[in-house]
Amino acid sequence: MNGKQDKSVPFNQRRSFWISILLLVLLIAGLHYYNVFNRQHAKIPPLPVVLATAASEDVPVYLDALGNVIPTYSVTVRTQINGLMMRVLFREGQMVKKDDVLAEIDNRPYLAQLMEYQGQYERDKAQLANALIDLKRYQTLWKQDSVSQQTLATQQALVNQLEGTIKLDQGLIETTKVNLIYTRIIAPMDGRIGLRLVDPGNFVQTSDTSGIAVLNTVNPITVIFTVAEDNIPAILQAMSKNKELPVEALDRQKNRHLANGKLLTIDNQIDTTTGTVKLKSEFQNEDNQLFPNQFVNIRLLVQTLHQATVIPTAAIQHGTKGNFAYVLNQNQTVSIKPVVTGVTIDDHTVITSGISPGQRVVTEGADKLREGAAVVNASVSLS
Repeated sequence: MNGKQDKSVPFNQRRSFWISILLLVLLIAGLHYYNVFNRQHAKIPPLPVVLATAASEDVPVYLDALGNVIPTYSVTVRTQINGLMMRVLFREGQMVKKDDVLAEIDNRPYLAQLMEYQGQYERDKAQLANALIDLKRYQTLWKQDSVSQQTLATQQALVNQLEGTIKLDQGLIETTKVNLIYTRIIAPMDGRIGLRLVDPGNFVQTSDTSGIAVLNTVNPITVIFTVAEDNIPAILQAMSKNKELPVEALDRQKNRHLANGKLLTIDNQIDTTTGTVKLKSEFQNEDNQLFPNQFVNIRLLVQTLHQATVIPTAAIQHGTKGNFAYVLNQNQTVSIKPVVTGVTIDDHTVITSGISPGQRVVTEGADKLREGAAVVNASVSLS
């Protein structure tokens, strides 16, 4: 009998232990369910957000590129004759007009040379006149059989020789007159002249490669820029539809608008080392905001999207399943709307699918939102 009692005591203890464990599990489960129930039914205050209204507007599509300002024409002004530089008549950096006198070379040697050639011309002309008189006399005498044919032929050759000498003298005179014109170095075009490279008193020669100054055309002026070869079809299509594609020039930081221009042409080949193609644009540059060799940012207008849906870029959220935005409902809650985005212009993005004009989207405070969340202060409109 004592043996049976010894076996029953441990069994009762084990049963009490397992009952206690079960009660503890039920208690924990009940507390968890109570907390979840309270959280689900607790009233969460509306979250403050900033909203904007989706708009429908025409959106310009630009290609951004880096460009370098190039003068329309650039001329190194050189002397056409050898001589002593007497005067420099331009100021460095001055805007000059075509045919303005820039410098003068000593013309005295050429004046003396002109006088010499004119003297030779007068002498040879007198000799020719005398030879013509003799020729006429010999022709009469030959008809009278008073002189030989050889004498007549010799006189005719002398006349021909003197006529050639006259032409030579005239050529030397004209050459000297041209050289006298070259003693005044004139501007070949309108533009801005650079720093003076030769001072008065120096002997200049036609072999000097540096010249006396560099003259650049800056009104109008051009900009060379490059775009990726993938953009060529869009550019060619835009050029076929529009005679002139607008081009904007911005400063290095893209903070200041410098000038408006037009696209002139596209290069005829792609640079295979960079995968880019060069384009040239022209700017009137009336206020001289563009300067030769200046670095600028270029915006080329290739397309205009008419009546496109636009929202602030800040409203677009990025998730594992794609882009989405929080859209305000009539009951002041928000819903998650998947969106398909287009081009981004400044701080706004075109929405091709998912949002309609007039809908309001969250631009600030979206990090704390979820589907169906209540919001407040939804009053900011897209400007």
